Amino acid sequence: MPPEIHGQKYICLTTFRKSGAGVSTPVWFGEDAGKVYVMTRSDSGKYKRLRNNPQVQIAACTIRGKIKGPQFPATVRILPSEDWLHAKQTIHRKYWLARVPFLWSKNNVYLEIVVRDTQTS
Repeated sequence: MPPEIHGQKYICLTTFRKSGAGVSTPVWFGEDAGKVYVMTRSDSGKYKRLRNNPQVQIAACTIRGKIKGPQFPATVRILPSEDWLHAKQTIHRKYWLARVPFLWSKNNVYLEIVVRDTQTS
């Protein structure tokens, strides 16, 4: 994980429409072993775009989505339900509000984001 992302409060997750247009969303995220974990709803536009194209960009941002540093190309994997607990724990460690039950829905799914190595050519 790039040092510009590590320890930040929010990241801007940019997903791409079929037309190629990017859609940026500020999100909470958990970190572990160089991977980033995000929760989203299975009925969200972000999730639908990710099913069509797992290539994304991430960058540190403010709560309102203003990007604060470089963007990094990454790949998203929609986690199977048996891997949700670990992803959920990484988010709960970072955000106490994420532990509040009313924020959780039966429609929630978890994503694993791996930043692509841009050093190799």
